Amino acid sequence: MSDETIMVKIRGLSKRFGRIQALDGIDLDIERGRIIGLLGANGAGKSTLLRHIIGLYLPDSGWCTTLGCDASRLGPAELARIGYVHQEGELIDWMTAAQLIRYVSVYYPNWNKELEQRLVGEYEISLKARVGSLSPGQRQRLAILIAVCFEPELLILDEPAAALDPLARAQFLDLLLQLIQDQKRTIVISSHILSDVEKVIDHTLIMKAGRIVADASFDELREKYSRVRLTSLAGPLPEPLDFANVLECRRNQSEATLIVRDLPPERIEAAAARIHCQAEVHPLPLEDIYRVAVR
Repeated sequence: MSDETIMVKIRGLSKRFGRIQALDGIDLDIERGRIIGLLGANGAGKSTLLRHIIGLYLPDSGWCTTLGCDASRLGPAELARIGYVHQEGELIDWMTAAQLIRYVSVYYPNWNKELEQRLVGEYEISLKARVGSLSPGQRQRLAILIAVCFEPELLILDEPAAALDPLARAQFLDLLLQLIQDQKRTIVISSHILSDVEKVIDHTLIMKAGRIVADASFDELREKYSRVRLTSLAGPLPEPLDFANVLECRRNQSEATLIVRDLPPERIEAAAARIHCQAEVHPLPLEDIYRVAVR
């Protein structure tokens, strides 16, 4: 992997807040042209990692470069290429939505007015309303508009859809798929709404206790973990079942549902045949992949 394809490079990154080890020796490369899902429980270190990438936090040890620059020294030229939305983002409450959009847009020569107008309509943003009077969902829509209309190369989204209703979330996901058509753009999205995330991501980062426990393409993870439904063809199922790498098993006398790891379909079929069963193999949804990966 050449440095030209890497948007963010992190080595040995650690950060502690008092007794809490928020990041514990993170090594990570974030490539161009990906939509990356950053997953983890509250306190796993996701927001701390993202804030290091844009230079809001300084590491206790290790280093992070973003767009080829030390993240702690990002200047106007680099920041103009980075969009950032987070759940608790602060906007200028005394301005109207229209005033805030114009105020932000003047800093970006490449501001996409056409995209702005489309999102104002799709997101039903009330341009005359003061930002402080907007509902949490309306504020989040406005924050998303501001972050994407200058067409950043690196778009970082920290729980961007938490305050959005289902229709707005669907529109937001469609927007991400449109944005990633530019192969030079990278999007990192942290969200607890995994059913939404899996519709758009092509790469997955899973964090637990300040460490990355999975760094793989979504397709690789779907190949790694499978759900197997077994149906007996002759009498009760044996005890135990003759399957390797079983992570979960729910069963009765005639049927069983397994979650397995690193077990290709041909080995599943062979194991099922040995115990006179019919096997159906299904990929796991992201929510289940996450659940078994963080054990």
